[in-house]
Amino acid sequence: MMDLFKGVQFVDVIEFIGTFAFAVSGVRHAASKNFDLFGAFTIGLFTAVGGGTIRDLLLGVTPFWMANSVYLWGTLLAMLFVMIFKSKVVKLHYTIFLFDSIGLGLFVVVGAEKALSLGFAPWVAVVMGTITGSFGGMLRDLMIMQMPLIFRKEIYAFACVVGGIFFTIGYSLNLNMVVNEVITALIVILVRILAVKYHWELPRLKDIHH
Repeated sequence: MMDLFKGVQFVDVIEFIGTFAFAVSGVRHAASKNFDLFGAFTIGLFTAVGGGTIRDLLLGVTPFWMANSVYLWGTLLAMLFVMIFKSKVVKLHYTIFLFDSIGLGLFVVVGAEKALSLGFAPWVAVVMGTITGSFGGMLRDLMIMQMPLIFRKEIYAFACVVGGIFFTIGYSLNLNMVVNEVITALIVILVRILAVKYHWELPRLKDIHH
């Protein structure tokens, strides 16, 4: 069991917390659709590791969850969390929004940092941060047959872009890594919360016939 935590870095902790937060988001959505336990676990897992998996495949590395089973256990823990606190988690819309926002912010950090550590250009890091943060939720929404959140009017993926840009700037300026990680995650979370609170949205593409 101790091998799971051997050589753990702060970014690994961030990734696990993000995995848990996104898994809770996925399981909660599954519960609202009356999925069985296997279905709920699957939705939670896809939400938690989907974006990171796509990122790693694009970067040419082994998907992160295949190198350490802790992420599968994290998804299981998230499902148990939802089951135990079902009356509070399932009924409160704000709960799912909060966990989703936390996962979003943390995964942007992980994605951008991984791309930069592998020697990719800053713009690639921004893209990878956005994919890591938003694509898991997109897969979740598609699997439960609803319009993906990133395609709706709410600012979601754009919050990832803002965070990714900040992280790459901090990285290039040699800002303390932990400080950069924490501030970036908070920026993404804050942008997401403010966007919903004040109904910020990007301009829409109008049908040329209208």
